[in-house]
Amino acid sequence: MTGTTSHRPLSAGRLGGRGRVPFPERPVLTAPPNPQRSRVAGTRRLRLAAQPWLGLGGLLLTAVVFVVLALGTGSAATGLLILGPISTFGLAGVAVIAFWWNDWPGSRLAAPWTGVVDTLLVAAIAVVLTIAGQAVIERPDIGAVFEATPGPAAPTTFPATMALAGATFTAMLQLSLVCERWPLGRLGRFWSGIAALVLSWVIGAGAYFLFVNISYLPVAERVAAGLRDPGGPATRADFGAALIAVGVWQAVLFIALRGWPINTITRRSRRLLAGNALVIGLGAGTYAVIHDAAGLSPGTIGAVCGCVIGAVLVVAMLFEGWPASLLRPAVGRALTLALTAVVALVLYRALAAYADGVRWIRAAPEDWITSASLSFAGAGIILHVGIGLRWPFAATAKRDPVASGGQAGTT
Repeated sequence: MTGTTSHRPLSAGRLGGRGRVPFPERPVLTAPPNPQRSRVAGTRRLRLAAQPWLGLGGLLLTAVVFVVLALGTGSAATGLLILGPISTFGLAGVAVIAFWWNDWPGSRLAAPWTGVVDTLLVAAIAVVLTIAGQAVIERPDIGAVFEATPGPAAPTTFPATMALAGATFTAMLQLSLVCERWPLGRLGRFWSGIAALVLSWVIGAGAYFLFVNISYLPVAERVAAGLRDPGGPATRADFGAALIAVGVWQAVLFIALRGWPINTITRRSRRLLAGNALVIGLGAGTYAVIHDAAGLSPGTIGAVCGCVIGAVLVVAMLFEGWPASLLRPAVGRALTLALTAVVALVLYRALAAYADGVRWIRAAPEDWITSASLSFAGAGIILHVGIGLRWPFAATAKRDPVASGGQAGTT
């Protein structure tokens, strides 16, 4: 650990006593090379030596998770309506366990039970948060959460709750990566994760009720579902697409580029201010350019940006930037961005080819592409790398402080 503490250091990746284990000053994922401990650098070199096979194995398990989420209800159309919202709300739970709790409570067990316990906890959190999101946005109906077509007078979670789910996860990533867990990290791993989850919901719900307007929906539909119209300046689709554009820069700057160039700023106050301004400014600018100048619809923007984020996770998390990580920093960063662009294009083409052949219910192909690339694939990748510790492909992951979440920014 690089944080300051008067307590005896605990083993990496574990919560001790009452869960008050201090964080390092910066997440490993975004810290420049010099402050990183030699042990962290050494374990990362070992994993890079196992690439690309380590990444290919993870890609296989990610594909299994993807298929379960995308087709688990019997078809892609019903899967989007039921598991789309649940998996999107569940991303916040994934982030808490991977980025804040360092795999706890599964870290108390040996692999593969680490991943199994944490995955079950993520599933429970996802369902609870989906029900909570429904209660915030519309009339609560727990049964309707698990039905694709609950009836004409029943509320539906898709697409009604998707904007809120996206807002809470965007806020969670901002707190975890851009804000470097400051100042919540002072609470210790467990309570800081709880506080981050609560704060991300406060920010996400606040943004939703400040910006979203659903007056374009028929009055009868809104009354029947109990939908609340915040009366903001943006449609639900525009708000969601803008959030995903912000997510692109969160992923590119803080996962693909590992915090560069913001992490070169040594003073934390200036670093956090610059990071937040850059991510939000670039996200807003990106959305404005591709929406107003290029004339793309919010659905297309969400699908394209979602595939970019999914590509970042594949290139920078599954494969840890290999082979770019083996090159000089400037060349490596350029190659990482180039590989991300190629993977994003391939991912978009593949998902679009499948989506165009499906008969959708209350959705468009772009809606499925967005959920598939972000929630289905993204959840699978983070579950495998940050929570499942790359089991069974990395036998030493249990003893690796980076594999068990540090790589995702928690050690």
